[in-house]
Amino acid sequence: TKAIYCESIANPGGIITDVEALSSIAKSAGIPLIVDNTTASPYLIRPFEWGADVVIHSATKFLGGHGNALGGVIVEKGDFDWLADSEKFPIIATPCESYHGLNFAEVFGKDGPVAEMFGTKGKTGMAFAIAARALGLRDMGACISPMNTFLIQMGIETLHVRMERHCANATALAEFLNQHPKIEWVKYAGLESDPGYKLHQKYCPKGAGSLFTFGVKGGYEAAKTVVDSVQMFSLVANLGDTRSLIAHPASMMHSQLGDEAKKTLGAPPDCVRVSVGIEEIEDIIADMDLALSKL
Repeated sequence: TKAIYCESIANPGGIITDVEALSSIAKSAGIPLIVDNTTASPYLIRPFEWGADVVIHSATKFLGGHGNALGGVIVEKGDFDWLADSEKFPIIATPCESYHGLNFAEVFGKDGPVAEMFGTKGKTGMAFAIAARALGLRDMGACISPMNTFLIQMGIETLHVRMERHCANATALAEFLNQHPKIEWVKYAGLESDPGYKLHQKYCPKGAGSLFTFGVKGGYEAAKTVVDSVQMFSLVANLGDTRSLIAHPASMMHSQLGDEAKKTLGAPPDCVRVSVGIEEIEDIIADMDLALSKL
C-alpha cells in the first residue's frame, strides 16, 4: 500500500469522511493520506488540520464555481518523510534517471537544500508537488491554460460567499425532501437525523456542503422522471456550480456498473443527486416540487 486516498465529502452520497481517523491509520503504516477536498472546498474543511499530507481539488467545481473553467490543484503539506522508506516511494525518494539522478525527496523534501533556502528546513518541503509537476507536466501535459487560471482565481475571491449560500440552500432543500411523501430517503449530513451529522459538526460546522442524494419512491424509472421533469435545475454530471444541478447516477455516471456496485458507491437505482446552487431557495424548492408532482 502506497497511500490512503479519500474524499473529504464523498461524491455522490455526500458522506463526510473521518479524516482524522484515516490519518492515524496512515501514520501508523508510514504512508501518506491524500484527500480530495473538491466537494467540501477549503471553506468547509481544511484537511491539513486533521492530518492529511496531500490535498487535491478539481478547481472546475466550487473553487471556480461557475462551470466555465477546467483545472486542478495539488497542495502538499510538506512534512511527510518520503525517505523513511525510499523503496516504497521510488519515484520521489530514489534517483530519477530522466533528471540525471535527481532525488526529489533529498533536494525538495523538508530536510533538503530547497527547504533550507526558504527557511523551512526540518518543517516543510515540496517533494511530492515538484515531482508531480516535473514528471506529470512533462509526460502528460497537465498544464492549465492562462484563461482558465484567471477564471478560477476570480471564482476563489467569492468562495466564502457562495459556499454559505450553497449550504443554506442545500439544508433547506434536504429538509423539504425529508418530509415529502414521494421521497423514500434523504442522505445529507446537515440533517440531524443523518448518521453523518456528528462528523459534520466536527469537520465542517459551517455547513455540510451543497451535494447530497435522495431516493424516489418508485425506483429507477421514478428517479429518471424527476431528473427529466425539472425546469430550473440543469441535468448534467457536473457539480459545484452556482446553478442548481441534478443527475441520476444509476443511468449516468455509474451506468456501466452492476447493481451491487452502484449500491456500494451510494448510487442505487432510486437515487437522485443534486448539487444545490445559489438561486432563491423558494425557486429551487418549487422546481423540485413540480418535478415530483409528475410522479
